[in-house]
Amino acid sequence: MPKWEYATVPLLVHATKQILDNWGDDGWELVAVVPGPSSEQLVAYMKREKP
Repeated sequence: MPKWEYATVPLLVHATKQILDNWGDDGWELVAVVPGPSSEQLVAYMKREKP
């Protein structure tokens, strides 16, 4: 059974795609996006399999 590591990533509304693409290039998979502390920010929950 795989083991996972997780990260929470702040997302800025004007750069969401770029931020997610960068994390995806490093092997992270998007699990969920939730509202952040301000209306200009979201928080992404990411996971990837541990090496």
